[in-house]
Amino acid sequence: MGTLTYDGVIVEFDDRLLAHLQIVIVQKLRCGESFLLSWKDAVSIGNGRSSVWLHPSIPLYFKFWGSRPPTINRQWIAELTASANSSHGLVVFGEDGSHQPTAGRGTEPTAPHTPAAPADSPPPEH
Repeated sequence: MGTLTYDGVIVEFDDRLLAHLQIVIVQKLRCGESFLLSWKDAVSIGNGRSSVWLHPSIPLYFKFWGSRPPTINRQWIAELTASANSSHGLVVFGEDGSHQPTAGRGTEPTAPHTPAAPADSPPPEH
């Protein structure tokens, strides 16, 4: 199982799935596009659904368990890309098209990502 780490959230995906997601996500972010990424959670973390809004300015880290990159399925890439370009955003699904639980979540963010204020800025007024 590999991991995708984004703004304090760590999500586990099968290495093969993660490699395909990486290609689609990087294509979108390279074009400066923000989009929603959604997946079905594993039973071990509640069997629900999770989503995260991906933005090009927030660092993203892919960690693969295996050392060999998988063979890429171009049809699966096309289908994931079509999903990413839809109004629902990139909805994670398996190579066979199933939406079975595909991920476990490691760490929750402690607070939403906000840019740090410059050191010489006065504190914000509320």
